[in-house]
Amino acid sequence: MKLEDILQSDVWNVDEEPHIVIDYTKCEKCKAKPCVYLCPAGCYTLVGDKVVFSYEWCVECGTCRVICPMDAIKWDYPKSGHGIIYRFT
Repeated sequence: MKLEDILQSDVWNVDEEPHIVIDYTKCEKCKAKPCVYLCPAGCYTLVGDKVVFSYEWCVECGTCRVICPMDAIKWDYPKSGHGIIYRFT
């Protein structure tokens, strides 16, 4: 089963404020941009040479925080009542 199929059964209660903030002064110095390639939810995309982050579909796994070689990602859990609600099928 593909990740996309599994995620379709989940529900997101999106907060107005992101729970992940990128320090772009650090991020722009990164050549590899592993967040773009390793985020399982595809929240990071590359537009030109800049990383663009969309937190709305984040699965809160913390991968981005762990793999960022520049320590440019400030990651926290969403506020209570917000974020992903996993539905196990």
